[in-house]
Amino acid sequence: MSKVKVVLSSVVCVVMLLTSFTAFAADQVTINFWHAMSASRMEAVNKIIDGFQAAYPNIKIEPQFTGTYAETLSKAIAAVRTGEAPHIVQVYEVGTQTMLDSGAIVPIFELEKPGEIDWGNIVGPILDYYSVGGKLYSMPFNSSTSMLYYNKDVFEKAGLDPNRPPRTFDEVLEMGKKIVESGAAPHGISFGWPDWQFEQAHAMHAQFFANNDDGRSGRATEVVFNKEFGVKVLAKWTEWAKAGVFYYGGAEYKANDAFLAGQIAMLQQSTSSAESISKAAKFKVGTTFLPRFEGEGYPLGNSVIGGATLWTMKGHTKEEYDAVWEFYKWLARPDVSVQWHKDTGYFPTSVTAVRELMDQGWFSEQPNFLTAFMQILTGVRRVESQGVLLGNFPEIRQYVTTAIEKATSGQMSPQEALDEAAKEANRVLQEYAELYQ
Repeated sequence: MSKVKVVLSSVVCVVMLLTSFTAFAADQVTINFWHAMSASRMEAVNKIIDGFQAAYPNIKIEPQFTGTYAETLSKAIAAVRTGEAPHIVQVYEVGTQTMLDSGAIVPIFELEKPGEIDWGNIVGPILDYYSVGGKLYSMPFNSSTSMLYYNKDVFEKAGLDPNRPPRTFDEVLEMGKKIVESGAAPHGISFGWPDWQFEQAHAMHAQFFANNDDGRSGRATEVVFNKEFGVKVLAKWTEWAKAGVFYYGGAEYKANDAFLAGQIAMLQQSTSSAESISKAAKFKVGTTFLPRFEGEGYPLGNSVIGGATLWTMKGHTKEEYDAVWEFYKWLARPDVSVQWHKDTGYFPTSVTAVRELMDQGWFSEQPNFLTAFMQILTGVRRVESQGVLLGNFPEIRQYVTTAIEKATSGQMSPQEALDEAAKEANRVLQEYAELYQ
C-alpha cells in the first residue's frame, strides 16, 4: 500500500472517530439535579450518580448543592419564575404543600412508565406521605423518622438497666430524675428538631395537628395543635424542664453535640443521625421507640416521615423526562437503596432492600439502624399519622419552636405559648390560602 493511501486511510479513521464522538455528545442528555446534601451525604449522592453514569453514559446527571433544605426550596421556586428550573429538585417534607400548589411540577404518576417501578414495594409510610388522593407526586429518596437515642453508660452509672430505656413520658421523667440526681449526666433528655418532635407526638398518638385531616382531605386552613392534646404534650415537657430533666438543645441537629458530650442521657432525633452518632460516640449508644402517654386512651398511631423527596420540574423536553425516569428507576433499585442506607442512615425505600439488609446481617451488626424500621413498620397506618400538609409549613414550625422554648423556659404556660403560636400559624395559613383562591 502506498504512503498516500495509508495517510488517507488514517484520515478517514480519524474523521469517523470524531464524527462518532460528536454524535455521542449530541445524543447525550443532561439532567440538572439540585440537592441539599452536604459533607458525607454529598459523597453518597455522588456515589449513586457515578454508578448511574457508568450504566447510562448517554445521560449526564449534573448535581448541584444548593444549600439547606429551606434554601434549596426557595431557589427552586425562584428558578421556576425565571424559567431556569432544574429537572430535579430535592425538597424536604414540609415543602410538600408548596410544591403541590406551585404549578411547577410534573407529578411522578404522569412521568412514570407503568410497571417499571413496583410502587407496592415502597415502604408504606413513605408512600403514604408523598401521596395525595391515592396518587404519588414525587420520587421517594431520603426518608427518616424520629427515635430515642440513649447513653447506655450513663444509664449504668445512674443504676438503671441499660437495656431497658423509657417507654412512656412518665418513665422519661422518672429515669431522667435518677440520672440527674445521681450525677451521671447534667440533664436527662433533649430534642433535635423540637417542632418536628411535637408533630411526632401527635402522629404517635393518632391526633390531628391541623384541620381537614391534617390537610389531606382539603387544604388546611387552621391548626389544632393548641387544643387539649397538644397542650398536654407541652405541659409534660415543661414538667420535665422544671425537674431539670429536659434541656433545650437548639434547632435541627444542634442537640447532637450535647448528647455526644454526655450532657444529656437521652435524645429524640432523626434516624438519619444514626450513623454519625454511632461513629462519634465514645459510649455505648442504644435506641428505642419514641415515648408515649400510657393508659390514657390514645390509639396507636405511627411515627411520621421526615427527610426529603425528589420533585420533577416543568419546562423540559420529553427526551429529558425519559432520562429523569431512568434515573428514578436507578434510585429504586434495591442495591442502590441498600448502599444509600448504609452510607447515610436514611431509610432504604423498598421492602426488598430492607429484606436484603436483613439477609446480609446488617441489622444484626447495626441494631440501632433496625429500631427506626421496627417503629414505623409496627405502627398503624392511618390518616392521623400520614403526615401534615401545610402551606408555608417552615414558617409555622418556627412559631411552634418558639412556643416550646417559651413554655419549657417558664416564660409562658403551655396553653398561652401554643395559643400564641396557633394565632400566627393561622394567619400564615390564611395568607397562603388567599394566594390559591
